[in-house]
Amino acid sequence: MTQPPQPPQPSQESQSSQQPPNEPPQGQFGALQEPPAGGFGAPQEPPPGGYGSGGYGYGAPTPPAQNVPYGYPHQQPQSPPGYGYPAPPGYGYPAQPGRPGQPSYGYPTQPMGPQGPYQQPPQAGGTGGSGGKKLSTQTQIIIAAAVAVVLIVGGGIWFASSGGDGKENESKGTSSGATEGATGGKAGDEAIGGGGTEKVPANVRSKSGFQLPTPKVTDVTGVSGSWITDTAYVKTGINEIVGFDLDKGNQIWSIPLPGQVCAATKHVTEDNKTAIAFEPAKRTAAEKYQKCTEVGAIDLEAGELLWTKSVTGSNAGDEKVRFDEITLSGTTVAAGGTDGGAAFDLTNGAVRWKPEVSADGCYDMGYGGGAGLVAARKCGSYDDPQISIDTLNPVTGAPLSSYKMPVGVAYASIVSTKPLVVAADVGDTAGDGSGISDFFSIDEKTGKLLAKIPADADRYAARCGSTEVESCQKLVVGNGRLYLPTEGHEGGGEYGDTNEIVSFDLTTGKGTSDRADAGDRYTMFPLRMDGGNIIAYKVPPYDKGGQIISIDGGTFKETVLMENPADKAVRDAETSFSADYAEILYGDGRMFLSETMLSKPSNSSLDDTSYLAVSFTTK
Repeated sequence: MTQPPQPPQPSQESQSSQQPPNEPPQGQFGALQEPPAGGFGAPQEPPPGGYGSGGYGYGAPTPPAQNVPYGYPHQQPQSPPGYGYPAPPGYGYPAQPGRPGQPSYGYPTQPMGPQGPYQQPPQAGGTGGSGGKKLSTQTQIIIAAAVAVVLIVGGGIWFASSGGDGKENESKGTSSGATEGATGGKAGDEAIGGGGTEKVPANVRSKSGFQLPTPKVTDVTGVSGSWITDTAYVKTGINEIVGFDLDKGNQIWSIPLPGQVCAATKHVTEDNKTAIAFEPAKRTAAEKYQKCTEVGAIDLEAGELLWTKSVTGSNAGDEKVRFDEITLSGTTVAAGGTDGGAAFDLTNGAVRWKPEVSADGCYDMGYGGGAGLVAARKCGSYDDPQISIDTLNPVTGAPLSSYKMPVGVAYASIVSTKPLVVAADVGDTAGDGSGISDFFSIDEKTGKLLAKIPADADRYAARCGSTEVESCQKLVVGNGRLYLPTEGHEGGGEYGDTNEIVSFDLTTGKGTSDRADAGDRYTMFPLRMDGGNIIAYKVPPYDKGGQIISIDGGTFKETVLMENPADKAVRDAETSFSADYAEILYGDGRMFLSETMLSKPSNSSLDDTSYLAVSFTTK
């Protein structure tokens, strides 16, 4: 683990002058009130100066000027305006999401399947194609059916919806939670699904749980970090981490910190230990910025800070190493950034390694955790970097295998460590701010590339941070596959976008026949794996509540686990959280949405009600 050279650094310090929050008042979260069942009632007034609802939420898209059914091979849909989802610059720190009107996922004019461009057959009225004569009804049916089969089978990338009014593919939110109409995997895939712990509740229709009002801040303040245990919902606050009762929302414990949390990992041990990074002191008007130098382990069950550590550089007189992100693998806490990487023993905080002086200027930018520990290591000059992906011994930090990323990769994001999947924007070709042009499936034991999976930015909606290593959103890995959401496109309904979740085989890199349809006016993306099943969130249209669904990894059939209220007050609260900003957790019939960044509200939003977190429950 080595000391980096001194190239121009990312602008964490340059942004520091714009981050001068004052110390919050005591009792910042306010006294919580349990809302009446099924609705928010009168929203609780947050502390003065709370974060306004100026961000872009999930709300309903503007109805398109005309409706073109999606999925008929013999029709030529128009490309509708959709929602852009710019990449977040880091875990829990997304960039400003795009506005409606950016190009979205739609049926291309000339889709390139395995056999070359798809040629649109002549229309029944004799005006399609090159103006040939009118085809018989029987011929039209045969052509449409043949093209549909080619689209579905051809590599799993180009696919057709069932078309019509789209009702066949819409989830049927009955009390049993069963749904119909999703396109399943091929025969034999049933063996890879199932094994999940999430059960369908007796009634999938949820009610609003509790709401945490937004703490008072005077400038941009990160609040990333949220976790669920058997007894508590845990959320980062202002200079503290707080545990709340799962159902009532009352505070049950608090961990005061010397400064603000600046990085948090989603990984948690079986006994509910996790790790955070935080600033050494509270921000003041005189000290508007504090470096992210402190690392700590917390017990999410007991509500205790187990230890706090920091490290300095290898040279005498070096300052504390600054970190940009943190992760956890087994008993190793690993933190990385432009100053290099360091690791600590989760049980006692003992330093396992720290940045060292390197003649070649190499350093660990950051790490991916979970089942394994993988470093994204940067060498070379600032203008000509070379990135390698190194699977590490989590105790010693010694490389077990290494894969050199292609020329043109300045940053890499680790999607999964076992199996090892990496995302990168090769040569800045993605063009949409997603940070992804390709995925790389790598054998973590040998460092050999198994498959490179191109990810058309106009087609797929996953996002990875521009600099942080473990920051990808809206995608999951499981069953030997990579699951991605497609971009939104016109559905079969009167208005509103829809999309799908599809998959790629990590051994071959080819698309599979897996496809789950969001249904008319819903869009969806995966949250996490549950055994061999995929837990996904369905973003609601303007007049409905969101849904949590489970997708069987073998059959790809969807099962509704939760359907949130359509009541306007409840719906407005749910959709005030942006898909690119929010942390979304689901477990055991409870859903939690929370902010990851707060800012001082504008004058126009002072009267708006905003929340740090809201919950829904089927209990």
